[in-house]
Amino acid sequence: MTDLVLSESLTAVRARLEEALRAAGRPADDARLLAVSKTKPAELIREAWHEGQREFGENYVQEALDKQAELADLDPIVWHFIGPLQSNKTRDVAEHFSWVHSVDRERIARRLNDQRPEALGPLDICLQVNISDEASKSGLSLDELPALAEAVLSMPRLRLRGLMAIPAPAEGLAAQRAPFARLREALEGLRERFPEAPLDTLSMGMSDDLEAAVLEGATLVRLGTAIFGARAHR
Repeated sequence: MTDLVLSESLTAVRARLEEALRAAGRPADDARLLAVSKTKPAELIREAWHEGQREFGENYVQEALDKQAELADLDPIVWHFIGPLQSNKTRDVAEHFSWVHSVDRERIARRLNDQRPEALGPLDICLQVNISDEASKSGLSLDELPALAEAVLSMPRLRLRGLMAIPAPAEGLAAQRAPFARLREALEGLRERFPEAPLDTLSMGMSDDLEAAVLEGATLVRLGTAIFGARAHR
């Protein structure tokens, strides 16, 4: 992807997000763009950074660490871990990321808390909810959510910010909105239950359903294909 094409795709995505926020009656700065850079080379991330993009999402720990080393001169840059997280990778994530969107077990949360360097400050956390109840998807159920939220809120080196979900693909705006609405309602329930917690984040919406997510309150939309083009297979 050339500089010109990446510049054009980022401009188009930003305009699309701005229009979605306008249609939802929300302020233009009410949702942020997370550029999903998994499988994409570091030079593309560098190009996007020079176009003003600051937040990037990665799914694979070693791939992300390699990119972070190559891009260490870029400041500020905010790395989000958005993929399934295994116990043997938690230390690397705790030490090298600012956000984790995919926490769905207390064991993983506790390892992240224990391994987070105190000097870095709290690690921002989203709990991943399997909002469509898909057997093949990671995430906890809505019934399990309050207990895990309470556990994470007791961990001093984690900061619970909100919820993340990857709904099953759906056709049509109404069908796309339904699972996002359930996630929004779940976050509202947590806010009532834990009023002192900084629960301000709904990480939801991707290239195919951004508009539906924004209508239901998304504050972080995770777009990869619309910015960088089709993903390379690992």
